[in-house]
Amino acid sequence: MKRNVILILFVVFNIISNAQLVQNKSFNAMLATMLSHNVKEVGPKEVDRDSTAVFLDSREKTEYNVSHLKNAVWVGYDDFDLNRVKNIAKDKKVIVYCSVGYRSEKITEKLNKAGYTNVSNMVGGIFEWKNQNNAVVDNTGAETQKVHAYNKTWGMWLNKGEKVYN
Repeated sequence: MKRNVILILFVVFNIISNAQLVQNKSFNAMLATMLSHNVKEVGPKEVDRDSTAVFLDSREKTEYNVSHLKNAVWVGYDDFDLNRVKNIAKDKKVIVYCSVGYRSEKITEKLNKAGYTNVSNMVGGIFEWKNQNNAVVDNTGAETQKVHAYNKTWGMWLNKGEKVYN
């Protein structure tokens, strides 16, 4: 199943890039194709950086270790477990993100099903966050330019910062 999703995404990416669309338009087209849009969504421009929202990082631990949003809590994707969010009140404002929004959308759906009532998926993910000149931090809390780009296909959507692939 996971391999089929990755294969479909790879084909979509290639079709979009071969159409030679402007990157913002192709990025939006990719997101429109990939996401179901069945959850509440917020874009990086709409995120209140001074908010009391809890940010959840739904990427894999190796991606999170390279960089993440300041004070974000890692919850993972492949091995996501509701026990990782058990200390978050079900009515607390929660914003879930990943690289571009697919994995975070799936985690947002799981949180909604578990009774969380104020959860949003950050469409565009950490890539768009960084593309809009927002800061990310490393595991020591220091600001960094590094962002895990997953692989070269996904990395084409990250325009700012230093791409890391390992």
